Amino acid sequence: MPSENTIFEVCSYLKNWFDRNQPKYFGNVSIINGALSETYDLKVGQYFRIVGSTLNDGVYQYPITTLTDETFNGAIWGMALPKPFIALLDEIETWKTKYASADSVAMSPFTSESVPGVYSYSKSSGGNDTTTDKSGTWQGAFGARLAPYRKM
Repeated sequence: MPSENTIFEVCSYLKNWFDRNQPKYFGNVSIINGALSETYDLKVGQYFRIVGSTLNDGVYQYPITTLTDETFNGAIWGMALPKPFIALLDEIETWKTKYASADSVAMSPFTSESVPGVYSYSKSSGGNDTTTDKSGTWQGAFGARLAPYRKM
């Protein structure tokens, strides 16, 4: 299962919170002992978004008991992530683990470098092959596959 941070990051990038026809609550929200004080019609295992909190804005999976206690005026949005999207998020996490570190070749703007005699180098031209992507970002590597989920 993808991490809540990855879900938040990708949904923000796509401007799509998969909240259509899902429960939404607007008003005073209380988090007590690390948990939502109400169910907000969320189902066990369902992802949801907290909006308007000082300490807990983000995406979580219901139920959760590790939130920071607070009361705020905001929103709780249920999310309905399609299974193919969740699988794609897993692939993005795997790609980030492999290619998004500072030492990764994918993070370099160069595809080749030469020193003997005369210095030369080649710059990356981008691309969207998820195994050899030269753009160095998950957005470049998965952009074409994420496009159907993007909202304007």
